[in-house]
Amino acid sequence: MGVNKFAAMTAAEFKSYYAGRSKSMAAMRDPLAAEPADLSTHVAVEDLPSQVDWRTKNVVTPAKDQGGCGSCWAFSTAETLESHIAIQTGKLLKLAPQQFVSCMPNPLQCGGTGGCEGATQWLGFNYTIGAGITLETSYPYTGTDSKCSASKIKPVATIKGYVRLPTNNYTALMNAVANLGPIAISAAAEPWQLYESGVYHGNCGVDVDHAIQLVGYGGPNATTAAADVKLDASLSYWLVRNSWGESWGEKGYIRIARYGQTTAGEPCGTDDKPGDGTGCKGGPSSFSVCGVCGILSDSSYPTGGALVNGTM
Repeated sequence: MGVNKFAAMTAAEFKSYYAGRSKSMAAMRDPLAAEPADLSTHVAVEDLPSQVDWRTKNVVTPAKDQGGCGSCWAFSTAETLESHIAIQTGKLLKLAPQQFVSCMPNPLQCGGTGGCEGATQWLGFNYTIGAGITLETSYPYTGTDSKCSASKIKPVATIKGYVRLPTNNYTALMNAVANLGPIAISAAAEPWQLYESGVYHGNCGVDVDHAIQLVGYGGPNATTAAADVKLDASLSYWLVRNSWGESWGEKGYIRIARYGQTTAGEPCGTDDKPGDGTGCKGGPSSFSVCGVCGILSDSSYPTGGALVNGTM
């Protein structure tokens, strides 16, 4: 832990700054028709590569900063679309989180009431199927709730569908990030306020309230894309991209302890505030979340990515 731009905030002020979630909702599972995850191709974790870092494959843009708007979900969505489109087409684009903040409807109040007040990545993917996604230069980020500007929507890419992985399934998430690319995930992030470097293995609690992007994983003998980042000698980790700017953490990233199928196992608990994270209005009042910081609780990715005709 260390001193950073959030050090002067109380924990409550910090949570209000980044989360932007509605606190009055119960939750229910995905109200939309996600594609079923194909687990038939998955292999045992020990047969996967010992480490994966998608930043080394030119499919990840630099870390971004959501500012004081609860738009983490929009950044996680846009970033995962960027990576998916790059893997599918060979073209890495900088896409527009503000399009989701201003234009994506959220009638069931999933993860919040929309815009800076929160939503979910899989809603963002569902919206992209019909609307496409615009470049950041066409719809610049303002970090505010604003009326949708149709004139700024100039789609450069689209997708055909999206998948939600089985909840709290360690093997499924490992296979997905190893073989398919960066994955949109969620976590309990309040204790990350003063994170500076290293593998975080503290007690985050189970109030899943933040959307981020999983870009890889590593272990005790892993190397890192950042030459000045020191690795812990004994802990395996998830490599997570945040949206609090490059001055936070390890140049915008955090490594979260990954226990998997070791004797320690992944911790689990009950999230009784699902409306803070990925729940929708009118559903169950709690659900089980697993992994350090609840990192296994909700994982999704787009499918069928393609450039729109005319995109250079």
